[in-house]
Amino acid sequence: MTVATLPKTNLHLHLTGAMRPATLAELAARDGLPLPPPFVADAVHEWAAFQERYDLARAAIRGPADIARVVVEAAEDDAACGAGWIELQIDPTSYAGVAGGLAGAVEAALSGAAAAPIPVGVVVAASWAAPPDHALRLARLAASYAGRGVVGFGLSNDERLGTVADLAPACRAAAEAGLRIVPHGGFYTPPAHVADCVRLLGAHRIGHGLAAMRDPATRDLLAARGVALEVCPTSYPPLGVATIADLPIGALRAAGVPVALGTDDPLLFGGDLTTQYTLVTADPAEQADLARCAVTASAAPPDVKARLLAGIAGWAPTIVP
Repeated sequence: MTVATLPKTNLHLHLTGAMRPATLAELAARDGLPLPPPFVADAVHEWAAFQERYDLARAAIRGPADIARVVVEAAEDDAACGAGWIELQIDPTSYAGVAGGLAGAVEAALSGAAAAPIPVGVVVAASWAAPPDHALRLARLAASYAGRGVVGFGLSNDERLGTVADLAPACRAAAEAGLRIVPHGGFYTPPAHVADCVRLLGAHRIGHGLAAMRDPATRDLLAARGVALEVCPTSYPPLGVATIADLPIGALRAAGVPVALGTDDPLLFGGDLTTQYTLVTADPAEQADLARCAVTASAAPPDVKARLLAGIAGWAPTIVP
């Protein structure tokens, strides 16, 4: 048995960023579009450099069939890494123009999820930069699909662009429909932002959230409420947030904070789901613990969770180098 066969979930994955490089090349060539340049190795890039590359890649997605294809292929790629459940995030605003509207974008993602080889939950997201009324509109849209494939409501993009309290009504509307609240926080922002996402938004998980480790009170809040951090190791070095060696995963786990490893935007940052595990630890017991954390923190149905947890328990004693 190898790390690739460890049963896993991927709880932090964005639609465009989940695209295969070959698919992006094909779709871009179809419409004569430029490809995003790779990040310069060992250089630190500003957020704007990431956003420019992401926007170039997103421009290649030209309709519902492209959206569905990306979802299916992302699920295939994660399944090859042992995943039995993924949660894929989409901001419908970014695709409404090519998908027939906001609902059309969600429907296209759900169509892909229905055709995927493993179960896929869709997370509808608003941007931190979105006006509160638009975020509320998206939350209500997500709520209308609760129980029909949409499992969460997120806040993505640069969290410095919004105010936590302004987005509380949107998160409340989504939570009332039974959706998981999964905002990004603590990437560029301080620990207080992470704490506010928990207290004001009712966050069930935090995307990234590494800043929490700098404040014991915030770390203890996460541990006490069982709020998981979605940590994506390959995302941080190119943006100067942290090196792999500096990731405080062991300290977070020792403090009782759940950690769920994800891939974020593998198209741009590289690294599949298995790679995220091998980068942070070579200890099978720690890898199994991280896999269990992610399953427990997921919105997967009870039978899927039970199957994955049983698989993790069966995997751990059989690992070989």
